[in-house]
Amino acid sequence: MKLFKIAAALGARLDGDDVEITGVAGIEEAAPGQLTFVANPKYAAAARTTRASAVIVSDDFPAIAAATLRCANPYLAFARAIELFYHPPRHPIGVHSTAVVHPSAKIGRHASIGPYAVVEEDVEIGSHCVLLPHVVIYRGARIGDNFLAHAHAVVREYCRVGDNVILQNGAIIGADGFGFAKNGDGRWHKIVQSGPAVLEDDVEVQANACVDRASVGETRIRRGAKIDNLVQVGHASEVGENSLLCAQAGLAGSTVVGNNVILAGQVGVAGHCKLGDGVIATAQSGIPNDVEAGKTVSGYPAIDNRQWLRCVAVFNKLPELSKAVRAVRSAKAASPMGETK
Repeated sequence: MKLFKIAAALGARLDGDDVEITGVAGIEEAAPGQLTFVANPKYAAAARTTRASAVIVSDDFPAIAAATLRCANPYLAFARAIELFYHPPRHPIGVHSTAVVHPSAKIGRHASIGPYAVVEEDVEIGSHCVLLPHVVIYRGARIGDNFLAHAHAVVREYCRVGDNVILQNGAIIGADGFGFAKNGDGRWHKIVQSGPAVLEDDVEVQANACVDRASVGETRIRRGAKIDNLVQVGHASEVGENSLLCAQAGLAGSTVVGNNVILAGQVGVAGHCKLGDGVIATAQSGIPNDVEAGKTVSGYPAIDNRQWLRCVAVFNKLPELSKAVRAVRSAKAASPMGETK
């Protein structure tokens, strides 16, 4: 594909030769004929030595030997460029002979239901759905248009899923929340989890992540939120619009996460906490209390990120400080008057 045609598709400005592009690659691995990008400043120097034939850069990026496509958001432009070259598999319309679809289920037009998929009674699924092998949709589930469920994904009973939702392999929507009450003889009594999990439009839940159902009420993932691999969303929690829950993050029950929140890898949030809009929690933070909107927090217990960075700087100096304190104490003990000179 000619670079000029790619520029037009991406809404970018071409500086340099209109070369032929055969694919896309990272800046350090790219070869002649490939397109790459620079969005992170630490890779700016690599743009001068890359073997790529063209580089997507910001509007104000300095001139380099390779042809450039200039735009406001290089990362987004590169994501769209990948779509020009990679075409995902097309799934045949129809129901595979080994799939089990209950007669009462209502499936929209142009459905693709793969081998050993199961759709139970009173299920409703919109048009253009794709259920890949071994997907299971429990009774009473309601699912919108353009639903894509990869192999072994599950939507449990009475859950509700909006339009344009993607479930990656092994994602579980609406498994029982972790609810138990101790009875008089010290044993745990299981609390029935009667409330559904609800996924609004444009949500993606990635591999082996779990969105638990609620004991009462509902668990809700709002429009555009993205949930990474191995994330746990506890019962009766709410995740706001366009929020990101990154790998191995965990929300205990009844957590409320605002809009445009980012929880980096392995962040844990205690139950009944509220995180305001725009909160960012850096990797492995533990959040035991509410966090006000717009804050960036780190550590455990999570504190303001700038304060945490200062604490880490001090922590790294603790051996040196400890040694100095011991030296002062030794000098004081050796003094005849018990004092240092």
